[in-house]
Amino acid sequence: MSIQIEETFQVAVPIEAVWQFLLDPHRVVTCMPGAVLEEVVDARTFNGAVKIKLGAITTRYRGRVHLRDVDEQARRVCMVAEGRETGGGTAKGTVTAELRTLPDGQTEVVTSAEVDLTGRVMQVGRGMIQGVSSQLFGQFVTRTRQALEAPASDTLSEAPVADESVPLLRVILGVIWAPVAAFFHRLFARQTG
Repeated sequence: MSIQIEETFQVAVPIEAVWQFLLDPHRVVTCMPGAVLEEVVDARTFNGAVKIKLGAITTRYRGRVHLRDVDEQARRVCMVAEGRETGGGTAKGTVTAELRTLPDGQTEVVTSAEVDLTGRVMQVGRGMIQGVSSQLFGQFVTRTRQALEAPASDTLSEAPVADESVPLLRVILGVIWAPVAAFFHRLFARQTG
């Protein structure tokens, strides 16, 4: 199953600080729910693991992330990740992040990802996987903002460790509500237009 994810968020720090953060696997991994950095192979290749829990299904992938393209001028990075689940499933994906300076000095991060999944996680279906992806990305954004916007004396490692599980009820409601809300939005747009 192939999943497409596109997200944009802003961070209230200059672009250079965000760029340096994105290239530092030790800092990025602290913001990724359920992720662990196991080995820095070289400046662009990292081994690690990620655990994702969805209701009764918990999957753990071990694999490698490689920074395939790092464009310093364009402030754009493309990474390729491959992982294998302990139960035999796989996850392969390409993630691109591009940074832009906003007029107020903040930095906008535009991300896109394409992920191919096999294995037990497929049992929950595409809609649920999209919902979980959105939840995990939201946690990543929150932690990234905390790491970058907090004063230097505050560190993310001093903060309490959050529960890495994804709230199943909130994901289910989000997956169900999104198409319903879109339907009513289209319906009312036609009536007023």
